[in-house]
Amino acid sequence: MTIFAVTGHMDLTDESVPLVRAALRKLLTDQADDEVVGVSCISKGSDSIFAEVVLEVGGRLVVVLPSQDYRQTKVKPDHEETFDRLLAAADEVVVLPHETANRSAYEEANSTLLKRAERLVAVWSGSAPSGKGGGTVDTVLEAREMGLPVDVVWPEGAARRT
Repeated sequence: MTIFAVTGHMDLTDESVPLVRAALRKLLTDQADDEVVGVSCISKGSDSIFAEVVLEVGGRLVVVLPSQDYRQTKVKPDHEETFDRLLAAADEVVVLPHETANRSAYEEANSTLLKRAERLVAVWSGSAPSGKGGGTVDTVLEAREMGLPVDVVWPEGAARRT
């Protein structure tokens, strides 16, 4: 069994989604032992695409929600169906004790992902940190500090919305 966590950009272009999906499928099937477990916050973009691919390859999904109000306050209407479908498909759902989704909740969610994983998959363009904390770059840096292997996925042609 190989346990992968994910971090990545939320703002992928529509044209990037199939490229990222294919790259994630290849990574998970090439790097995994017999069974794949994916740990994700299932936010819009990379996290949800990763979760869908985990399920497509027959893996088990673990969802980490940063706060008790995450679904009600942070999931936008255009992501509700995907979020609810992935949440229902999860083998395990971990809801962190934060009442409200904020920087502290996101940072703890990312730390929880890393503690549960053997590898981190980063759907990452290589961009610099935003300074907000709890983002893709911060999670990659934290994983590297822990000695966790990081697989960067950014296929040729992938782009973020501007």
